[in-house]
Amino acid sequence: MTNIQPPIYKPHQVCIRTAARSDLPALEWDGELKHFRRLFADAYGRVEQGQAVILIAEIPAAGLIGQLFLSLRSGRLELSDGVTRGYIYGVRVRPECRNRGIGTQLMLAAETELIERRFYYATLNVGRDNPKAQRLYERLGYRVVAPENGRWSYEDENGQRREVHEPAWRMEKLLLDRPHPSENPLDSQVA
Repeated sequence: MTNIQPPIYKPHQVCIRTAARSDLPALEWDGELKHFRRLFADAYGRVEQGQAVILIAEIPAAGLIGQLFLSLRSGRLELSDGVTRGYIYGVRVRPECRNRGIGTQLMLAAETELIERRFYYATLNVGRDNPKAQRLYERLGYRVVAPENGRWSYEDENGQRREVHEPAWRMEKLLLDRPHPSENPLDSQVA
């Protein structure tokens, strides 16, 4: 019996980029995530409105191997308010590509997006039953700030409402500790 190992990808082989509408089918990971089809389409609609960013990790020979969603503005201002905080969610890396730094690359790319927009905080929720992910976020400088009941719902690919209960911890990271010089209100006063 031969033990087949997944290919080893080096960080320089991974391309992190913003998703295009043509990437939406690939986000379903060969049908594994097809129940999120409408969520993905709605998220891309928010991208087109300037309220979100979808990042993907891909390797030219292997295709899409990771994804991350970033809400810039939502109905929950403690998560993403369009000005000071953005909400990272839906961070996924294909199982055969995990533990190779791809999740970290996606997270750092999301933080860069927020910093370039002068957002002060990155927020996220991590499942209470996912200590491995929580350790990753803690290594990246996130800290637990509140419990989340984790109740949400969505419409699947067949239009059926699905209820989800995933108790989580809300985590946040301070990205900018002081206003950028161009944001100094004294600079905008006319002499």
